[in-house]
Amino acid sequence: MNKRVINAVAPIRICDLGGWTDTWFAERGAVLNIGVYPYAEAQIYVSETPQGGDRKITIHAENFGERYQIDLRHIEYDRHPLLEASIDIMELPRNLSFEVNLYSAAPAGCSTGTSAAVAVALLGALDLLTPGRRTPHEIAALAHRVETEKLGLQCGIQDQLCSAYGGVCFIEIFNYPHASVSQLGISNELWWELERRMVLVFLGRTHSSSDVHSEVIQRLDRADADKSALEPLRRAAFDGKNALYAGDFGAFGKCMIENTEAQAALHSALVPDTARAVMALAKEHGAMGWKVNGAGGEGGSLSILFGPEGERKRAFINALPELNQAFQVIPTYLSRTGLRRWEATV
Repeated sequence: MNKRVINAVAPIRICDLGGWTDTWFAERGAVLNIGVYPYAEAQIYVSETPQGGDRKITIHAENFGERYQIDLRHIEYDRHPLLEASIDIMELPRNLSFEVNLYSAAPAGCSTGTSAAVAVALLGALDLLTPGRRTPHEIAALAHRVETEKLGLQCGIQDQLCSAYGGVCFIEIFNYPHASVSQLGISNELWWELERRMVLVFLGRTHSSSDVHSEVIQRLDRADADKSALEPLRRAAFDGKNALYAGDFGAFGKCMIENTEAQAALHSALVPDTARAVMALAKEHGAMGWKVNGAGGEGGSLSILFGPEGERKRAFINALPELNQAFQVIPTYLSRTGLRRWEATV
């Protein structure tokens, strides 16, 4: 008996210039980010529910080595809330049972939008089980609703949009959460060179700075708040876009550095000493720019742009463990596409 298999993959993102301005308290903003592999992967094994039998939905969180069934009479967000809420938000055919397998090669808490990529991949796959089709933009909006409405989390919109669209992604937020999205049309040569020069460094521990983030949000959410500190972040996104269109890596690296310092201006703890140490080492090895990924804080990761000499980049990678054995480089490849989904029969 043939079994349907739904597949979906979605990229994570790095180098998010303009992050923090894609939020409800910023109201408007701009973000330039880059979709990369390793991607998040969702597979759904679908079968017909036996006549008179109970419908079964099983989650296999492969990275955590967990497999369990959801109680469809009362879904609780208690084991893997993002996965459970993503299934709960969909109106799925009642005659189908399925097992969902989720996997990502990116470390958890890497500040590269991994949770958003997982949600986009999962929702994109589930969407193939329903009548009609949602566009990538609609899938991104649905993934954002999972985090904000279902889970009650603070959440910008850039991660979901980059994961849905991929590429070098320019997002302009004109009235949160509404935004326009464009992929930068750059030459193959520029694409290949950008991919060769970029390095993603994981700082060895899960990103965790909720207290710091809350302080920043509380300060910016007041009725009389001075939000001028967000302007350098917005400007970095526009300037970064223009630098890449011009093929000017020096200018793009400068935008990365200016964005990181603008993050630190929001709260010094958003750019921790561990990140500063990696930046200093990268500068010694000819790096032209560095960006603390995501909102910043302890743990997480950095995007680093190196100069034209490949040996200097490799020397940095070799020297990194001497700085801290927990630090590691995560191999990345730029993703020209965002969400991909298809069906197979086995």
